[in-house]
Amino acid sequence: MRLVNSPVDQLSPAFPGRAAWGTASRLRAWQVAALSRYRELDQRDFLAVATPGAGKTTFALRVATDLLAERRIEQVIVVAPTEHLKVQWADAAAKVGLHLDPGLGGRKPRSRQYHGQAVTYAGVAAATHVFETRTVAKKTLVIFDEIHHAGDARSWGEAVEQAFELATKRLALTGTPFRTDTNPIPFVRYVETGSGTRQSQADYVYGYAEALRDQVVRPVVFLAYGGGMRWRTRAGDELAANLGEPLTKDVTAQAWRTALDPAGEWIPAVLRAADQRLNEVRRHVPDAGALVIATNQRTARAYARALEQISGERPIVVLSDDAGASRKIEKFAEGEDRWMVAVRMVSEGVDVPRLAVGVFATATSTPLFFAQAVGRFVRSRRRGELASVFVPTVPILLAHASSLEKQRDHVLGKPKAAEVGLWDPEEALLAEANRTRSVADFEGEQETLEAIAAFDHVLFDSHAYGLTAEPSSVEEAEYLGLPGLLEPDQVSALLAERQRRQVARRDRQAKRTKEPAEVSLFRALEGRRKELNSLVSQVARVRGVPHSHIHSGLRREAGGPALSQASTEQVEARIKLARQWLAAG
Repeated sequence: MRLVNSPVDQLSPAFPGRAAWGTASRLRAWQVAALSRYRELDQRDFLAVATPGAGKTTFALRVATDLLAERRIEQVIVVAPTEHLKVQWADAAAKVGLHLDPGLGGRKPRSRQYHGQAVTYAGVAAATHVFETRTVAKKTLVIFDEIHHAGDARSWGEAVEQAFELATKRLALTGTPFRTDTNPIPFVRYVETGSGTRQSQADYVYGYAEALRDQVVRPVVFLAYGGGMRWRTRAGDELAANLGEPLTKDVTAQAWRTALDPAGEWIPAVLRAADQRLNEVRRHVPDAGALVIATNQRTARAYARALEQISGERPIVVLSDDAGASRKIEKFAEGEDRWMVAVRMVSEGVDVPRLAVGVFATATSTPLFFAQAVGRFVRSRRRGELASVFVPTVPILLAHASSLEKQRDHVLGKPKAAEVGLWDPEEALLAEANRTRSVADFEGEQETLEAIAAFDHVLFDSHAYGLTAEPSSVEEAEYLGLPGLLEPDQVSALLAERQRRQVARRDRQAKRTKEPAEVSLFRALEGRRKELNSLVSQVARVRGVPHSHIHSGLRREAGGPALSQASTEQVEARIKLARQWLAAG
């Protein structure tokens, strides 16, 4: 296969958004390299993994137009996850002279003017034999957008395999080549790893770290918010916990749900902070927009009402069962509205390049969903744009955020316990809590009594910056006030400077503090334990290890029993040691 002159050369490398800085008139380096790899292998199946926002659509359309020009194929079929995305593909293809039918359905005849069609995975499952017949009738290139969706349901995977088994060429695309289950993905090659598992094998990979280096995507800062939660269970028990502390699986889920409840103060406080952040970004990027990803339609509507009171503008609300959802997304993408609130449908593939601020206010926490959701904010339009995503201080979400730059593959099977080692009981408990995928299971099983937000820290490039601060405080405002245009090295430098100022301010305040009044032993111990837990959280983030490892290390070096049984002197000793560890990094 040779590269030929094509109308796709005139398409933005990041279609449908504007091209990244310095790439407007040519394909990006990774797209050229991927095309070269495609020519070199010249095989039926090709899997291209590229981070969201990198320009997978442009790459795939170049492959399609080249193959058509060389008469190696006669038609193109694009399979996408959603109705909105298949229309988006048809619009993109039309700009390079490739006409795809996105809406007539599998069983109806199409105009001869079309070069093929765009269909959803569900559409293929509903008309498998129709697509099988069409694929056999002509030499066909099938483009699978976000191929991992072919494993969402067994029927979908089987339908895709049957319909396109005899396709001339198959090009699979994904920004997240992994799933949380072990359903095999059709037409993806798996190789043995030697540990009893099989791992997906991509033909070309372009990860977030490489895209950030090439200024193809924006750097992302995560602003984590914790705080005290108090709720009543269906059995009538009242519970309280600080979001982000090491908790059991059930308590983590319930505290998280309490934070997301529109009836509490946590969500309004975080939305106010996010709107303040958007104001700052719009000083440098006037059309910057923001998105709240909600758990369900009820909370989405409630968040929209809160945002209208905060910002003075009515947000665009996108619900999955709304017939006009695609038009709403397009209107928001093309306009200058400040906020959009949605449930799940904008978490993947939907391109709104002006999105610069996000609030992850959903109960879904799988790595696949998190990566795709964050991918909505990373598309770069000009040099130096910075993305900001607000998240609850929940260990599993912070772990996802810390591993944003790591490339993951889809793994089938599980390694044997002897090969991965055995954890201690406390570590196993935390691991089980971190495997929580959704807090939606607790819907209706609790009543929110109190949900107080507290700024926790900023996470950037796997490093945590900042100490706990109250909403609307000077400390929070300094982090919310980061300029909207910054290079990655400037982000690190500014965050480090703001942390230094915050620590210095805390030290000055501590020196001016008078001797506290005498308090009861249980209140004194409760306060010191909370301070210790806060320090442990910070050390854990800096070192990138679980909270339990830090607690165990402090107990080994400072001595004493478990924290719940430790005396005031023993807790103070651990606090002193934890501060030393934090200062040493």
